[in-house]
Amino acid sequence: MNFHQLHIFYTVAERGSFSAAAQALHMSQPAVTMQIQALEEHFGTKLLNRSTKRIELSEAGRILLPYARKILELSRETDAAMAAFSNMLLGRLQLGASLTIGEYVLPRLLGPFGRAYPDISIMLKVMNTSQILEEIAGHQLNFGLIEAPVEHPDMVLEPVMEDELMLIVPSGHPLAERLDPIELSEVLTYPFVLREKGSGTRKVMEDVLIERGIDPGAIRTVMELGSTGAVKSAVEEGLGITMLSTSTVKHETALGLVKMIDIADASFKRNFYAIQLRSALLPMSATTFLTYLKEQRQ
Repeated sequence: MNFHQLHIFYTVAERGSFSAAAQALHMSQPAVTMQIQALEEHFGTKLLNRSTKRIELSEAGRILLPYARKILELSRETDAAMAAFSNMLLGRLQLGASLTIGEYVLPRLLGPFGRAYPDISIMLKVMNTSQILEEIAGHQLNFGLIEAPVEHPDMVLEPVMEDELMLIVPSGHPLAERLDPIELSEVLTYPFVLREKGSGTRKVMEDVLIERGIDPGAIRTVMELGSTGAVKSAVEEGLGITMLSTSTVKHETALGLVKMIDIADASFKRNFYAIQLRSALLPMSATTFLTYLKEQRQ
């Protein structure tokens, strides 16, 4: 057994046919077949069933597949680490990010990353979670960054960054000058401006309320808006208070337009997640970027 044979086996299993694997690997189909046969001889068992139009894994093949994936992923991580060490990492990275991450979190991280890895070109799409999943499934994105966990049978989720929501009030609001701790029960007596239902930010807030036995429907919601920028503008105008990621209001806080306030008896922390196809191997550029993101949370 050798690494090359495992790579061929994994590609055949992923693509579902010898011809598709041969095309992806830039090999002839007989050469792919010969390497698979050699791997089967090494293990003394059939790895692929060829009785149908589409190649199917045997029981032994299903056992081998996750190990082959791990070996290939480790090889890519090793290559990425050594390439980064020699400052020769190249590649094109295509990723999607939900609104808060794409507009407020990643911009401050892309600059240092670009200086560290100048030969990696990044194409970032800011879109909602369902669009990210659709483009990952269609192999248009290497991976996505989303604000709330989702379940998808073909994809794997991994926490990569941490975030916290805080109460945001306009300057001059009664809560803005309070020196004593502010309880959640008091906060909920004020009118709120919120992101639309289904947004990652709103879901975090509602999940915490539910955990504390509070019906999210009890929030006095005076306005629902489809973007974080619109919510901030409404809060600045005094239309209500809100809960937003601290990373989204740094500019407004510095200018004194709004104030971030701790709630004494509740914490609204969350993870940001990377999501990718379970069957896909990330390119070195993507592995390096994810490693970089994880390092920022330490």
